[in-house]
Amino acid sequence: MDLHGIDLNLLVAFDALMAERNVTRAGIRIGRTQPAMSAALSRLRGLLGDELFIRSPNGLQPTPRALDLAEPLGYALSEIQRTLAFTQTFDPAVSTATFSVALSDHPTFKLLPVLLDALRQKAPGITLRIHNFVARDDAISILDAGRADLTIGVPPTSTARILTRPLFEERFVCVLRRDHPAASGPLDLDTFLSLSHLLVSPENERFGLVDAALASMGHKRRLAVTLANLYAAPLLIARSDLIATLMEGVVKASGHSHSLAITPCPIAIDPVPFVLAWHRRNDVHPAQRWFRDFVAGLDLA
Repeated sequence: MDLHGIDLNLLVAFDALMAERNVTRAGIRIGRTQPAMSAALSRLRGLLGDELFIRSPNGLQPTPRALDLAEPLGYALSEIQRTLAFTQTFDPAVSTATFSVALSDHPTFKLLPVLLDALRQKAPGITLRIHNFVARDDAISILDAGRADLTIGVPPTSTARILTRPLFEERFVCVLRRDHPAASGPLDLDTFLSLSHLLVSPENERFGLVDAALASMGHKRRLAVTLANLYAAPLLIARSDLIATLMEGVVKASGHSHSLAITPCPIAIDPVPFVLAWHRRNDVHPAQRWFRDFVAGLDLA
């Protein structure tokens, strides 16, 4: 395979296809027509000797070869972009840049409305592309593939190429329906263990932080419901005899706190940190750096 003199535009097309998984959207992303993108993909397939992207009901799916190429090519393009743009100043007030952000469920509710309002005032021309993810280490694959400029969620597994910055923490509280018999006084450990519990586990695990804390004390609770949807929990608690241990911010943002008794947990549980994460290849780019600082400076109180 002779890549001497390869057209850099083909690599830009590959990066866009990797991010969008759709020929039309990839063309829009880099300002090319669908026929031009299809032609670029055909040339890439010939040069690399691989299909690269396979059509599926969910859009274009990258082959293993494409996944292998995504990070080094994305890094190379970012380095070229950084080199060309490094001395440029970034003015958010007049910028029409597009930033891609991937968020887990809670930051979507807590941070995104604040971010949109702040951008409307400080950088009205900027466009956001919002994605969602569930498992913490999905952030790594999203950033590796260049599908987002930054992610916001609980800290992913530590790796040198992914950089992080603390954003906020959420402490845990116990919630019951407001007229629950156990809500009439302080919640002690015996009462806590006597109740049926709802566990929120976006990753579908049946052993959470509460269970780990109880196990260290030689105790075990009865799980009546395991739920993946974080923001459905407060409503279910308000309409049942169950108890749940939830992040306080989730309870407040759910719109159901008026129907709930909110009380401190009778066991010690560390608060959950949420971090902003980005790929090292984007670390020094002026626009990327401005956007990270902007997000980190939001007032989330």
